[in-house]
Amino acid sequence: MGVVEDTEPPLKRAKRLADEPNGFSANSSVRGSSVNSNSLGDLMARPLTSQGDDETIGSKGVIRKSEFVRIITRALYSLGYDKTGAMLEEESGISLHNSTIKLFLQQVKDGKWDQSVKTLHRIGFPDEKAVKAASFLLLEQKFLELLKVEKIADALRTLRNEMAPLRINTKRVHELASSLISPSSFISHTTSTPGKESVNSRSKVLEELQTLLPASVIIPEKRLECLVENSLHIQRDSCVFHNTLDSDLSLYSDHQCGKHQIPSQTAQVRLNTLL
Repeated sequence: MGVVEDTEPPLKRAKRLADEPNGFSANSSVRGSSVNSNSLGDLMARPLTSQGDDETIGSKGVIRKSEFVRIITRALYSLGYDKTGAMLEEESGISLHNSTIKLFLQQVKDGKWDQSVKTLHRIGFPDEKAVKAASFLLLEQKFLELLKVEKIADALRTLRNEMAPLRINTKRVHELASSLISPSSFISHTTSTPGKESVNSRSKVLEELQTLLPASVIIPEKRLECLVENSLHIQRDSCVFHNTLDSDLSLYSDHQCGKHQIPSQTAQVRLNTLL
């Protein structure tokens, strides 16, 4: 039926293919594919490129510039240097957060819970469980703030129509439902300045969101400090002759105790004399 039987011995055929360029015969039908003579080796050795800005800094080329700048910007804002942080974003052209994330964070700070939940779903996180957990956290804060201002009916609707359908953290839903029975006892635990209390609670919500959402989206608080502390701890633990206090560690140079810091003189001699 037009099929040519291949009677060539396997060993001979393998040797012939190995001697031909690219491992294919001159009549091979895959000649049109752009395969180089050492393409397999090139593909195995070629480093993978990441999507987006892959510019690196540092002598070893392992630090992404965009991540480095964002972490510095985050640290500046955390230290209260808002103008400097904003200037770094503008000058570098690297924003700490994209426009959608900025809107989401601002809505949380302003207590716009319905809008923040909608914006959260617009961000497009691949982890559905994380999105549900974050939504629950936002709606829980909405419930608590409604309860504090004695909007019991609105709080009940939030619990019944928005939180319960998520089908997570059922135990917490029951706890919140029990607070509706005696809201006055719950309100009595709040401070005399409910506005300030709400702001503090929203700050805690932002901190908890950092544990639920990817760090690449919301950079964790004090990330730069964490990296520096880890570096100092590694230097201290790898110091063979370590004999100094942690307060003596410095950021200006790598830590290493010398042999001269090993105690070599007797500070006190205790004599046991027999009477």
